[in-house]
Amino acid sequence: MARGVGGSVAADCSITVERREAHPRRRPARRAPGLLLSLLLVATTTVITAAAIPPAPAAARGQAQQTVLPPGFQDTVALSGLDSPTAVRFSPDGRVFVAEKSGVIKVFDSPADPTPGVFADLSTNVDNYWDRGLLGLALAPGFPADPHIYVLYTYDHELFSADPAPKWGTAGILSDSCPTPPGPTKDGCVASGRLSRLTAAGNTTTGSEQVLVEDWCQQFPSHSMGSLEFGRDGALYASGGDAASFSFADYGQVGNPLNPCGDPPTGAATTLTPPTAEGGALRSQDLRSPDDPVGLDGTIIRVDPATGEGLPSNPLAAATDANARRIIAHGLRNPFRFAARPGTDDLWIGDVGYGRREEIDILPTHGVVKNFGWPCYEGSSVQPSYQSAGLNLCQPLYADPTLVTKPWFSYSHSGQVVAGEACPTGSSSITGVAFAPTTGSTLYPTAYRGALFFADYSRDCIWVMPRGADGQPDRARVQTFAAGAANPVNLQWGPGGRLYYVDVEGGAIRTISHVTNLSPLAVLTAKPTSGVAPLTVAFDGSASSDPDGTPITYAWDLDGDGAYDDATAARPTWTYTRPGAVTARLRVTDVRGGTGTAATVITSGNSTPSPTIRTPLAGTRWKVGDTIRFSGSATDAQDGVLPASALTWALVMRHCPSTCHSHTVQTFSGVNAGSFVAPDHEYPSHLDLRLTARDSGGLTRTKVLALYPRTVKLTFATSHPTGLSLVVGDTKSRATFTRTVMVGSVNSISAPYRQKKGTRSYRFSSWSDGKARTHNIKAPSTARTYTARYR
Repeated sequence: MARGVGGSVAADCSITVERREAHPRRRPARRAPGLLLSLLLVATTTVITAAAIPPAPAAARGQAQQTVLPPGFQDTVALSGLDSPTAVRFSPDGRVFVAEKSGVIKVFDSPADPTPGVFADLSTNVDNYWDRGLLGLALAPGFPADPHIYVLYTYDHELFSADPAPKWGTAGILSDSCPTPPGPTKDGCVASGRLSRLTAAGNTTTGSEQVLVEDWCQQFPSHSMGSLEFGRDGALYASGGDAASFSFADYGQVGNPLNPCGDPPTGAATTLTPPTAEGGALRSQDLRSPDDPVGLDGTIIRVDPATGEGLPSNPLAAATDANARRIIAHGLRNPFRFAARPGTDDLWIGDVGYGRREEIDILPTHGVVKNFGWPCYEGSSVQPSYQSAGLNLCQPLYADPTLVTKPWFSYSHSGQVVAGEACPTGSSSITGVAFAPTTGSTLYPTAYRGALFFADYSRDCIWVMPRGADGQPDRARVQTFAAGAANPVNLQWGPGGRLYYVDVEGGAIRTISHVTNLSPLAVLTAKPTSGVAPLTVAFDGSASSDPDGTPITYAWDLDGDGAYDDATAARPTWTYTRPGAVTARLRVTDVRGGTGTAATVITSGNSTPSPTIRTPLAGTRWKVGDTIRFSGSATDAQDGVLPASALTWALVMRHCPSTCHSHTVQTFSGVNAGSFVAPDHEYPSHLDLRLTARDSGGLTRTKVLALYPRTVKLTFATSHPTGLSLVVGDTKSRATFTRTVMVGSVNSISAPYRQKKGTRSYRFSSWSDGKARTHNIKAPSTARTYTARYR
């Protein structure tokens, strides 16, 4: 998950830093110094939004979404107007704390509060780029009597560098960058991870940021930081990903300089090669590598919340390495979210997969350290690309699979979680794990007590596993709970014993309620929403409906006075004679008194601006590594030509293996021109370049230019004999086969050393391009065949 953000925060909420520890994970001497459519299609889209008048209209809160839910449940907005929220936590005193990806933490006085304050601004330290950012948030178990709040984020800083943050971003600008070179997907902009403690004084912070742990060498812009949770024993748990490439099998073979995390066996600024390489995704197995200090990539740690030190009851408490003392699990790719099962000390971990499976792992927090096998395994099976590379660190795990803890539950990217459900397949990323309470007040039916809920952002779905007879979730009874959920990236139980989830794209915290009477769904359209005065607007609420199927009545507040007394028809009209912005509202009521509301802002005397993307031209196609220059402008009927300060650009990668999901790569604010380097990604993908113009009255309009990549077909074959297996990317296939990839993309290919065909055995001899048995290729501009020769 990743989204760009914009805006500003109060300067008096900035944080000074008291550095508590930077664990010497690597010796400084070994570290470098500080798509589915035709390729000819190019689409442009215009999006018009109403005046941005904070806070968002109150009617937007509580508005239902047409999520497919079990009978009696309803999905509504609880809090809105947020910028890329990533985590939510509820305080016993009623306050709600929300982490935004940029590093800003918002605080609401209650779920009914429409106007949050800024609790803290960590944006200078936070690397907000692609999937990096502030991703973990936790309140002390005794909060607010214990006034501490904990944060987990990608730190815009390179380990052991004497230079202060930010390394890649600019203070005061919330969206950070990664220049080329090194390039975000080519060599990676190296950052680190940080676990810190803040002290609350009312609704703001006091004192300095107390850094508890700083580690997690992060080379590539995904699989970065994860979650923070407290156990019932008061221990603080944190997760971090491998920060390896998502484009190819990464064992540390690239970097600018090479091996920027200083991984064994040869150290920084050297080339890592199989079978001895221990970089890239293999950092998740670093605990098994005795030749260097232990790193935290791909681990779960358990620490003292006051000091960040590993607890004396941890499995490796007697180790000499401080990070080893912290670790209770490793061999994870991206343990983005996890939760403790009520009444136990067990952690249930959602680990985001590579190209094959998503998994839920169980971690007893006492006993031996658990190894979940990544990258040698994905799910319960060996991972083909890393197996074929013949890496030494993986061989003992292949020889004795009992050394690896297999997932408790997993699902295939190509299959449904529940047969016949409405949730799509293909794109997959497990992004939420939460248990329903077993005691206390809740409006959910008894069958849901103690159940496990898990979410997938790419599929926009939430599932539930009811408790079985043994008290654990029952895998045989997994059910679709919410199909069509809105971009869920965090699940939490909150006020009213209800499930809340974070909608990262919609900028909202949503809640799923169980009610005896489902509220009707209000749907409002208005044409036009802006223009010169007098402005006559045609409203339409006829798409509104009641989930229970009962008739509804309409009541309109069209003059913005808060009273729903201006019309009762489904399609009224209203003329606005005076210039200004008015929030028009529709309330629909069912026969049992349930209500639903919708709102829109009508601006009389002002017209929406007209943005224009001049370059790149429609029809532009790109290859990975191309520098693409963009320029644009905007005009407005009232303001004339808008200045550059009124423009905001966003570059979004749309990944579409089946359904599409988004990665906001970067935003550019206050400029009318600039450039970016086309990033690498698995095909089918394309880029959306979005230009948003805002006029002096707050009206915005967005122009979207879809830019499709140049692609090429690569063929993979074997000779002497034909028909053997080869590994391309994360998939093992029998030759001869073809892959369509982006021109300029980096792809890992590997030929297994020994193979059998019939009764005969064959050994690898050479590749037709003369490279090593396992190596990366850069996709050429014309079709090419790569042949592995055997003998």
